[in-house]
Amino acid sequence: MCDYNKVERKDRDMGEVILTMKGIDKSFPGVHALDHVDLEIRKGEVHALMGENGAGKSTLMKVLTGIYSKDSGSITYEGKEVEFTSPRDAQDAGIVIVHQELNMLNHLTVAQNIFIGREIMNGKLINDAKMNEEAAKLFRQLNIDIDPKEKMGNLTVGKQQMCEIAKAISHEAKVIIFDEPSAALTEAEIEELFKIIRDLRDKQLGIVYISHRMDEIKVITDRVTVMRDGSYVGTLITKDCTKDDIINMMVGRVIYEDPKTESNVAPDAPVVLKVEHLNAGKMVQDVSFELHKGEILGFSGLMGAGRTETARALFGADPKESGDIYVNGKKVDIKSPMDAVKCGIGYLSEDRKRYGIVVAKSVAENSTMASMENFMNGIFINKKKENEIAKKYVNDLKTKTPGVDQLVVNLSGGNQQKVVIAKWLVRNCDILIFDEPTRGIDVGAKSEIYHLMNELVAEGKSIIMISSEMTEILRMSDRIVVMCEGKKTGEIDISEATQENIMHAATRRE
Repeated sequence: MCDYNKVERKDRDMGEVILTMKGIDKSFPGVHALDHVDLEIRKGEVHALMGENGAGKSTLMKVLTGIYSKDSGSITYEGKEVEFTSPRDAQDAGIVIVHQELNMLNHLTVAQNIFIGREIMNGKLINDAKMNEEAAKLFRQLNIDIDPKEKMGNLTVGKQQMCEIAKAISHEAKVIIFDEPSAALTEAEIEELFKIIRDLRDKQLGIVYISHRMDEIKVITDRVTVMRDGSYVGTLITKDCTKDDIINMMVGRVIYEDPKTESNVAPDAPVVLKVEHLNAGKMVQDVSFELHKGEILGFSGLMGAGRTETARALFGADPKESGDIYVNGKKVDIKSPMDAVKCGIGYLSEDRKRYGIVVAKSVAENSTMASMENFMNGIFINKKKENEIAKKYVNDLKTKTPGVDQLVVNLSGGNQQKVVIAKWLVRNCDILIFDEPTRGIDVGAKSEIYHLMNELVAEGKSIIMISSEMTEILRMSDRIVVMCEGKKTGEIDISEATQENIMHAATRRE
């Protein structure tokens, strides 16, 4: 067990402090995203920033790099208090972030990508030869073998990541933030990445390393800061701590909602959905599970675990490479969302505004869009029938709206979610996939969604619930499937589920 009392004494032996964030507070409407968070980065260290999904890690880095303004607190950089108003301000000062989602233009060369927006000019013309020369210098510094004249789109993801790092170095960076840098890399590419990070550390850069991969944290980092629910929990010396220490800090919250202690599913409940050996790219690898009638099957895992990708492959929204799907014992061939809907499967996307609703249309129009063939008289829509069914579900779901002709854009997030649910209930889907069903909605609306889900399974519907909130998983699930990096790494009955054993499975690479 880590000796927490040793942390402060041992820290003093490390390099000079280059960056301090103290008491950082940030709120958005209805969300206290950061609650007086502290972070200290020293020269010549790799400092892990860890926490569950939604812990506030990305928000803290966005405050640091000028994407968000802080509500209170202070940022001290190289001994002076600073506040950056844009990412460009932060870059110019030497603080650069290497994003998980690479911001590269595939049709441009490597050198053109590195210097985009600050091209080296020869009079009024871009001096490509000089940019190639400078890019080659950067790659030599980093011991990277990449041709600056190569088109970015021709490189592997790992090589593109190296180019992103070279771009950061070209800003004369003193602090580099790596946001899940290894998520899309092979083992060999990760080794190359670690060589570069160690070299940067030796050159006295301060490095923030955001990752969910516990084994990487032990290999590459010097200290670990843990955040939970928007708050600072503590900072540990990596070599003196175990995986269990970090997990306990990540999940050691009080669960205010009572977790479910036993499954509500009858022992003889029939299997309504069976998925065998589903494969769909790197994020869905040999996934198998069963869903019973009247069950809420929770899907848990950290960012990039492959939960949404599994749901999309099952629903036909993304192509599957292989695997079998059975609905009520019958093998089905789902190649599109339309096929899934015909099989009685409805999908509430985590991005409801992109995939779930049409915000410029009314409550009634959204409620019936998945079942439009049932509301047609020839080529005309039976508006009276449409309004009647929409009113029924507004009443059943207690959706707060002036009327069914109200545009969905004018509703709150929770009520928009109810309209999406209504759409699939109108379609009479027996299997419902709820992907992050309460994301972005207030506590009161969450409670209503939970109540509704329990009513649905009591009526015989079956639900797959994907959630990043541990409290939600423990409160609602009858059984929990845990994923890590595209693979199923655990299946836990709710009677045996704890935050700790879920997190262990969520960080276990198979």
